[in-house]
Amino acid sequence: MAVATQSLEELCINSIRFLAIDAVEKAKSGHPGLPMGAAPMAYVLWDKFMRFNPKNPQWFNRDRFVLSAGHGCMLQYALLYLTGYDSVTLDDLKQFRQWGARTPGHPENFETAGIEVTTGPLGQGIANGVGLAMAEAHLAAKFNKPDATLVDHYTYVILGDGCNMEGVSGEACSLAGHLGLGKLIALYDDNHIS
Repeated sequence: MAVATQSLEELCINSIRFLAIDAVEKAKSGHPGLPMGAAPMAYVLWDKFMRFNPKNPQWFNRDRFVLSAGHGCMLQYALLYLTGYDSVTLDDLKQFRQWGARTPGHPENFETAGIEVTTGPLGQGIANGVGLAMAEAHLAAKFNKPDATLVDHYTYVILGDGCNMEGVSGEACSLAGHLGLGKLIALYDDNHIS
C-alpha cells in the first residue's frame, strides 16, 4: 500500500489551517472560517509574490499586507509565525484572544510587528489599503528618478463580502480606480455568508 504524501505547499497551507483551528479552539473564541478558506491564496501570496523581511519588519520597501476582514486574524498570525517573524511565537498563538497577548482578536498595529494597520470594522482595511497605496504612489512620484527607483512596493488586501457591503469600501475602491493605483491588489474572499 502506497503512503500518501503531501507536497510542501499542501503542508504549509494545512499548517496555516491547523494553527488557526487550534488557536480558536483553545481560546473558545474566534473566527476560523476565513483562515480555513483563504489559506491557499494567502500562502501563494506570501510565498510567491510578497516582498518582506521578518528580521526587519519595518524595511521601507516591504510590500504591505492588510487583512481587511480583521476578525479572521489567525490567518495573519499564522503567516507571521510560519514566515519567521519574532513578534509571533507558538506561545503567542496559544495565547490568542487572551488579555495582554500579542495576538488579540483583531490585528493591532504597534501591538505585533508585521501588522501594518489595525482592522476590525468591516471595510476599514480596504480603505487603509487605499491610503497605503496612495502614499506609495506619492512617494514614488516625488523621489523616484529614471535611473534610481527608491520607492517600489505593493499593497495587498484580503477582504470578504462583509467588507464589500460597507459604504467606506465602495468609496475607497472608487477612489483607487480614479487615482489609478496599480500597486494596490485586493484579494476577495467570496464566502457567500454575508
